[in-house]
Amino acid sequence: MRRHLACLLMTTAPLMAAPVTGLFAPPAMAQVAVYDPANHAQNILQAVRALQELEGQVQQLAHEIEMLENMARNLETLPVSVAESIIGQRIIRIQDVLRRAQGIGYSVDEIERDYETAYPEDYGTTTPGSVLVEDARARWRQSRDAFRETLTVSAAALEDNETDAGAIRSLVTQSQDAVGALQAAQAGNELSAMTNQQLMQIEAMLAAQHRAEALEEARKLAEAERGRARLQTFLGTGD
Repeated sequence: MRRHLACLLMTTAPLMAAPVTGLFAPPAMAQVAVYDPANHAQNILQAVRALQELEGQVQQLAHEIEMLENMARNLETLPVSVAESIIGQRIIRIQDVLRRAQGIGYSVDEIERDYETAYPEDYGTTTPGSVLVEDARARWRQSRDAFRETLTVSAAALEDNETDAGAIRSLVTQSQDAVGALQAAQAGNELSAMTNQQLMQIEAMLAAQHRAEALEEARKLAEAERGRARLQTFLGTGD
């Protein structure tokens, strides 16, 4: 027993004599990060520049969206045409009144064809008295109808004034409230069209008035010639 214990001590003695530091070696020291102020400032500066660039792109997109919205508003049309139906109705109405003119109307061909018949330059001494009287009656009816048509054209134009005034007020409001350039231009064009339509009505009134006055003057001249012809017939003398 003693011999076995001695052998065991002899075996473990060198191990016990070995240094403890060899058995428990300290761990390697971790690397410590080094703070670089210049690099940190450079990173911040780059981030600020990227943010500024992004902000500029956002502003550019906002401007482009605003430009597209303005273009869309400028291309927007009026919801309804105020003057279109009014102008058409007015012109057709006046034209219908002028077409119903009795006797010599407003056609150039008609005037050239019928004027000399209705208002001859002279009758001569062989024209029967009944013809002279009938022609005088026809010319009187012609003048009478012409003055009546003048009053009809004037009345038709005046009856439309209230409607035209309301349409013009509506167009002015639309022009002032226009959301874009196209709506403003359309309202202005319709105002111009209304003005032209009224000028056409005035032109028709003046034409009717001048026609009546011209026919009346022609009637007076024809009556003077008729009186001369009847006097020559009564006296039995020639020219």
